[in-house]
Amino acid sequence: MTTETDTPRTTGSCCSSTGSCGEGTAGTQAGGVTAVYEVKGMTCGHCEGAVSEEIAGIEGVTSVKAEAATGRVTVASAAALTDEAVRAAVDEAGYELVGRA
Repeated sequence: MTTETDTPRTTGSCCSSTGSCGEGTAGTQAGGVTAVYEVKGMTCGHCEGAVSEEIAGIEGVTSVKAEAATGRVTVASAAALTDEAVRAAVDEAGYELVGRA
């Protein structure tokens, strides 16, 4: 189960036609940056939604895809996010940010 939150973009998608945002944990894409984080405690769609909603509220975030099965959250943003901002959002949702995946 996954939850993805998109906000309108003025540029093209950061993801390939296969839905992959590329290799590695962070990269610069056309129009922004994509980073993958590991979040502890997500077990279901509700968890994914809570984490996605909080991270989507960070200024500059253009999309969030949370996956409870893997504990990974992929975040695309206009510019690099601070780990502190992501940690605060994950904490607010009631989960634990382990770090970048």
